[in-house]
Amino acid sequence: MQKVLGFLLIVFPLVSILSFSSPKNEKIKWISLKELQAEYARHPRPILIDVYTSWCGWCKVMDKDTYSNDKVAAYINKNFYAIKFDAESTDSVTLGSKKYGFAAAYNSNQLAVYLLGGQMAYPTTVFLSSLNAQPAPLPGFLKPAELEAPLKYFGEGSYKKQEYPAFMKGFTGSW
Repeated sequence: MQKVLGFLLIVFPLVSILSFSSPKNEKIKWISLKELQAEYARHPRPILIDVYTSWCGWCKVMDKDTYSNDKVAAYINKNFYAIKFDAESTDSVTLGSKKYGFAAAYNSNQLAVYLLGGQMAYPTTVFLSSLNAQPAPLPGFLKPAELEAPLKYFGEGSYKKQEYPAFMKGFTGSW
């Protein structure tokens, strides 16, 4: 009887603690542009680039409210290579076969200028169907429900079969 009581005194508090602890949030597996080159060569899939700046308040809100959402993070991890890119980086970077440096006229990296089509707004979520594809920038703060359709349009390959407006006619969000 004492053994059973001792066992219960150890197990019960442990089970109680574990049952009240919150589940671990899913986190996006952000990779660098260098890692992208190698990963993409092995297994091509769409690319999502979060173009941000260190001073951008809405960029921080998007990280906190959207990119930390479990459904968003799980979907991005499963279907995309995810890159965070500081638009004001002065480092030389390579995407695909092209090298980009700092563009003083924009006070931004040439890669950010290219990805955003010269419309420097932060945050901007950029979708690339392949390394050399035309960027599809989506500027501004997006809530998880607002990001769902574009994520699924690229993540499920619908961009290969139909234009985005046609996709949206049949799309029903679940987030």
